[in-house]
Amino acid sequence: MDEELRSLTERIRQESGGPADCERLAATGDHDALAEVLTAPGQPLWARELAAFRLGLAGDRRAFETLVLLLNHRDPERCVSAAYALARLGDPRTARAAAALATNELRVAYALHPVRLLVELDAPESVPALITVLRRRLRSPHDPYRRVALACVEGLGELGDVRARPVLDEALAHPALAESAVRALARIPRGG
Repeated sequence: MDEELRSLTERIRQESGGPADCERLAATGDHDALAEVLTAPGQPLWARELAAFRLGLAGDRRAFETLVLLLNHRDPERCVSAAYALARLGDPRTARAAAALATNELRVAYALHPVRLLVELDAPESVPALITVLRRRLRSPHDPYRRVALACVEGLGELGDVRARPVLDEALAHPALAESAVRALARIPRGG
């Protein structure tokens, strides 16, 4: 069993209150039965999450919408699971959805996992979205979303795109980001 699936199943076992349904969803190989959980009325969130996760790992694109909703959930553990499954789903809509979530200023408190997913995907949308999010975080010296800014700095360094150089130069002026910005800039080729 995949380590992420094991972790998710253990968390959901506690949340579900009854191990039988959780075990059935964790063990089934029937993708249609899992997809039914995503659309059937009255299904608990834990069941939808487990079904979407399993379908995502299997590359079944019926999980996409549920996983995107979970990527933007207030519970960080759900976001982590959704990001993991989305990265493996192989749906071409994933990067666009992650970029939309990351750059939605009204939901910036939940942007950390979409930002990290964009770095993992290394899609055409990744660098522009990370630059946008970081620029917004740099506007205020007392921005409460420092972890999101740091994830952008580190991600831009990992992606190594020269377009990130100006915003990373700006990040040098922010003490909480300066050290990471120096490391990120060192990974980006000069010129271009």
